Amino acid sequence: MLFHRIRQAPWLPLLLLALWLIALAGWRPVALPDEGRYGGVAYEMLSDGQWLTPTLFGLPYFHKPPLMYWVDIAAMHLLGPTPLALRAAPLLGAWLLGLALWLEARARWGQAEATRALALLAVLPLFYLGGQYANHDMLVAGWISLAVVAARRALAVERHHLGWLCGAWAAMALALLSKGLIGVVLPALVVLPVLVVQRRWAALRFALHPLALAVFAVVAMPWFVAMQLHHDGFFDYFVMEQHFRRYTQARFNNAQPWWFFIVVLPLGTLPASLRLPAALRRAGPDLWWLLVIVAFFSLPRSKLVGYVLPTLLPTALLLLEAWRGRRGARLAWAAGALICVACVPAIARWGKPDHADVGAALRERLAPGDRVLLRGEPFFDLRLQARLGAPPAVLADWDVLRTQGADTWQRELIDAARFAPDHGEGVLWTPARLARERCAPGRIWLVATPADALPDARPILAGRRGTLFELPRPAACP
Repeated sequence: MLFHRIRQAPWLPLLLLALWLIALAGWRPVALPDEGRYGGVAYEMLSDGQWLTPTLFGLPYFHKPPLMYWVDIAAMHLLGPTPLALRAAPLLGAWLLGLALWLEARARWGQAEATRALALLAVLPLFYLGGQYANHDMLVAGWISLAVVAARRALAVERHHLGWLCGAWAAMALALLSKGLIGVVLPALVVLPVLVVQRRWAALRFALHPLALAVFAVVAMPWFVAMQLHHDGFFDYFVMEQHFRRYTQARFNNAQPWWFFIVVLPLGTLPASLRLPAALRRAGPDLWWLLVIVAFFSLPRSKLVGYVLPTLLPTALLLLEAWRGRRGARLAWAAGALICVACVPAIARWGKPDHADVGAALRERLAPGDRVLLRGEPFFDLRLQARLGAPPAVLADWDVLRTQGADTWQRELIDAARFAPDHGEGVLWTPARLARERCAPGRIWLVATPADALPDARPILAGRRGTLFELPRPAACP
């Protein structure tokens, strides 16, 4: 009887989606640099007891807002600093995206079609792998999708609904806390132009209901206000530098041609996307939803695959209709599921390793008073892998790097040190600082590739992606 009741439960597809996403999510190593960077930030906040300000190597890190880190911190409390825990935020985002699709499809076509829509979404490789990749893209995609679905329900032609509107603004606030201003801009671009074309001026006025705006402010604003009060220059760096200048200027990394997402989206949703040309012939709000987001992210030169994740919900809706009644629908679904499942062990087997081996070796040898130094590569996951109680130092010619405008991982640390100059001096070591520190009490452990090692460094362990060295105390030290 209980099993029968569970099978009939309307929420069962959502439970199955969660199990599908989680099952293999902790299997592969930490991907670098992104997963190491963002997982490392969450681990630092947990280790240091600092939940408010994100830090990278102990320095304030304002590239992204904190919601992903908060989710991962909660997961690390339960699971420890494991690969599964640091992927908790994208897993949550993928599930939220699935929830939004399920709500939208059930409202249109009923429970059975909502289940089919969710099954189709689940086997899109871009969705499946995006839900298991620790960065901010899937989390913001989930909140954006919920915001659009809730806003459409709130502004329906038949009746405006304040509860759904407050939910839409709450989702936008959480999207803002997930990745920034796109959490508000993209839902607005999807929903508002449709109302303008339809000349639904009353709905436009209702969209700005004071109660809904108050919900948004209560959820989103406290963290941003606190950061501006505690860190001079936060607004300029977070809003102007990381949003407007990154969107409009060509000096940032990941430059791609304008047609990048036009290729990425079909490839990332194979084999279901074989029916995408037929799906795109259907005009309507879903097509606008898809096209406006692709166009928005196609304008700047800097592009990453994850930017297109907010299009997955309208893509799934369009593909569902395009495959309805087609003979090969089940075969396409099975092929998509096989691709998703096969990708994880393939990445684990042939993908680049993390620094777990070097981290374990360092953890075994580290004693009180020892210091850890990094050189040459962004070993962002090392503090997490080695369970370091204090951030490592990074050796480079920082005076030269400060004069260069390249968008590099060193630039991230230089920018972070602007908000904590005193602490920055303890993290950003120059060769002169190293010469002084080598005569101080305690050992210095260097993590670097062999090509970046110092001439007198003594190798301790050659890992798969880096080597642990010990720096001997110079004979000239008193």
